[in-house]
Amino acid sequence: MPSAHAPASASNSTQPDVEAITKLTEKRTRLLEQISKAIVGQREVIDNVLLTIFCGGHGLIVGVPGLAKTLLVRSLARSLNLAFSRIQFTPDLMPSDITGTDIIQEDPASGQRRLEFLPGPIFANLVLADEINRTPPKTQAAMLQTMQEREVTIGSKTYALSLPFHVFATQNPIEMEGTYVLPEAQADRFMFSIHAGYPTNAEEELVVRNTTGTEVPELTPVLDANEIVEIQKLVRAMPVSDEVIRFAVKLVSRTRPEDPLAPAYVKDYVRWGASPRASQYLILGAKALAAVSGKLCADYEGVRSVAPQVLRHRILTNFNARAQKVTVTDVIEKLLGEVKPSDK
Repeated sequence: MPSAHAPASASNSTQPDVEAITKLTEKRTRLLEQISKAIVGQREVIDNVLLTIFCGGHGLIVGVPGLAKTLLVRSLARSLNLAFSRIQFTPDLMPSDITGTDIIQEDPASGQRRLEFLPGPIFANLVLADEINRTPPKTQAAMLQTMQEREVTIGSKTYALSLPFHVFATQNPIEMEGTYVLPEAQADRFMFSIHAGYPTNAEEELVVRNTTGTEVPELTPVLDANEIVEIQKLVRAMPVSDEVIRFAVKLVSRTRPEDPLAPAYVKDYVRWGASPRASQYLILGAKALAAVSGKLCADYEGVRSVAPQVLRHRILTNFNARAQKVTVTDVIEKLLGEVKPSDK
């Protein structure tokens, strides 16, 4: 049923496919069951990763080493029956190591030479960019076209990537030596910034028990590439009211210090606010959350639920914020507490 907070009017006349939404909730439950065979706990991280997939987006997973970030993405690829590729980002990684390159091949029969494209590891459905901030911006830039246009240009030729295509990058939040800050254009292409925390003592005991024995979990595919593409179409077709869209745009615009209606603390502590992509992802995330929850339209609560993941890597604080120990999370929480749907 729709949320009680959702407005009655919708911005399009398309009626939600109730049967497809019901099937999606069932498939998601089965997905969670499969992933839980390999991953203990981390439910919020798993939920956000699945939302990213259902929206057709990319995710940045931030957490200290040893929290099963890589295992989660690999397990997800198995459960979704997707082609998986892992790229270890290092300081000496070159753009062609990611995208691929033209090589000279000689025809044994004729002896003639020709250029042939050798695809790189980016040609997969699910790509894990491990420790993405360890490679220089020159190499990180190789990801820009792939993440936005889902294609790779080498020389004068452009090669389309197979759909669905998703990049999940990992990043260590505490180690700064030998790392590079993600360029704003790169960070903005990630739909969610997903923070992975430490497990509870009980969960950690289960992790140790499961990973120090001889049993290896067998994961059964629940979805395939075609089904995922159809789910992404279903999410985009979910109804959303003009009021909810207006609320999402209002929330994002308040993060920009140059906005006349931005709160004083934003003007004091924020250097750059979120881009229009944030508004788009707030609505897409709210639609996906509604679909997997069995609701018939996106609502205000959905926007609020995905706001931290959408905004935390798009708001850049200034020196004053660092001096006052004001974090991006503090700014987001305050905005969510103050910006109301009824505000102008």
